[in-house]
Amino acid sequence: MYYLIFLALCAAALFGFPFLQERQRRPVDWGDRKAAAGDFAKLSDGQTHYRWSGRARGPIIVAVHGLTTPSVVWNAITPALTALGFRVLSYDLYGRGYSDAPFRRHTLDFYVQQLDELLTFLKVKEDITLMGYSMGGSIVTAYAATQPHRIARVFLIASAGMAISESKLERFCRSVPFLGDWAHGLIIGEKMRRGLTKKRGEIAEAQRLQLTRRGYLPAVLSSRRHALTASLEAEHRKLGREDVPVFAFWGRDDQTIPLTAVGTLAQWNRRARQEDIAGVGHGLPYEQPDALIDKIQLVLREQY
Repeated sequence: MYYLIFLALCAAALFGFPFLQERQRRPVDWGDRKAAAGDFAKLSDGQTHYRWSGRARGPIIVAVHGLTTPSVVWNAITPALTALGFRVLSYDLYGRGYSDAPFRRHTLDFYVQQLDELLTFLKVKEDITLMGYSMGGSIVTAYAATQPHRIARVFLIASAGMAISESKLERFCRSVPFLGDWAHGLIIGEKMRRGLTKKRGEIAEAQRLQLTRRGYLPAVLSSRRHALTASLEAEHRKLGREDVPVFAFWGRDDQTIPLTAVGTLAQWNRRARQEDIAGVGHGLPYEQPDALIDKIQLVLREQY
C-alpha cells in the first residue's frame, strides 16, 4: 500500500515538475526592459517592445521575427536596410523578447492584431514593406491579405505557411493536449537549453535569456499548435490576384522549412519571385546576412 502511494507521489511530482518550473520563472518586467533599445506600446494584450532604425523619413520596412528568436534576429541586416534608405520597424511578438506574454491562444489572428494595433499606435498610415522570417512570414502574409492596398511589397525569408518539418516529439507536443504541454515543458525546453550550451553570440544569448522567462515556452507551444498549423493558400492566392509584389528567399540547406515550400508557393502565387541561397539553412538573416542583402538589392533594382 505504502509502495503504491510512494509511486503515485513520484509520478505526481514528475508530472507536475515542468508546470511548477514554469511558475517559478520570472516574467519580463520593467527592470528587464531598461536594457532594451527602443520603446514600448501598450496594446490590448499587453506591452509590445518595438524599435525604429534608420532615418526619420523614408519608406518603411516592418520586420517580423519567427517562432523562437525575438527581434534581435534582424540586427545583422538592419544596417544594410537603413543604408538602402529604409526606416526599419522591428518589434517583439507577444511571449518573446521584452514584450508581454499573455496567456491565450497564439493564433495568426492574434499576431496580426498585434501588428495592426502597433501600426495604429505609431500612426503609420503610409504604404509599407513587410518582411517576415519563418513564422513571421506567415504573420506578414496574413496581414498583407487583409490590407493589400497599403503593401508596397512582401519579403518572405525562410517563411512558414506552406510547409514545415517537425520531429515526432514536436508533433506529439503540438497534437496532444496536456501531455503535450508536459513533454514540451520538460523535454523540448531542456533540448533547447542543451542545444545552446556551446553557442555564442547575440542570437544564442537572446534565446538563453528567453528560456528563463515565464510565458516563453507556452507561447512557443501555442504558436506551434495554432499559428504554424495554418495553411496560407487563400492569402497567397489573394496577394497574387491583387498584384502585391512578393519576394521569397530560402536557405538551400534549410531543415526547418523544406524546399517543397518553393513549389507550393509557386502554385499558389505564380507572380511570386523566389531566390535560394547556397550554404545556409534556416538562419538566413543572421548566418548569411550579406548574401541575403545582395538578393534583396537585386530584386529591388529589378522592381524599379
